[in-house]
Amino acid sequence: MLRIDLCDWHDARDIASRIRTTVFVEEQRVPPEIEMDDRDAASVHALAFVDGAAVGTGRLLPDGHIGRMAVLREARASGVGSAMLERLVEEARRLGFREAVLSAQTHALAFYRKHGFEAVGEVYEEAGIPHQEMRRTLKS
Repeated sequence: MLRIDLCDWHDARDIASRIRTTVFVEEQRVPPEIEMDDRDAASVHALAFVDGAAVGTGRLLPDGHIGRMAVLREARASGVGSAMLERLVEEARRLGFREAVLSAQTHALAFYRKHGFEAVGEVYEEAGIPHQEMRRTLKS
């Protein structure tokens, strides 16, 4: 059974840090000193659980940006990422944002397009990984 919880950094820190470290630092070789940042404390965090086990995380920044979407390898391609993303988009809509914005790793562009996001601008590098900004208009 899949459950997505929204919480603040105080409640998300242990689980989100563990998942992000596994996915970004260990798998993708993102430097650990840039993975966690001061924006975590001001963000709404999504935590995904499958049968009670934490398998994914993402965050919604105070400006409507969605980021740090990470799903553990064993839960990928199972709908966890889609459920987390839609929950964060719904929260952005509830908070009154007119659009959701994210910085997608280029290998994930098709995933975000499937959820109504459109690529904007040029590809750029972040933490040694190619990214592209994507936006989705939110209807009230």
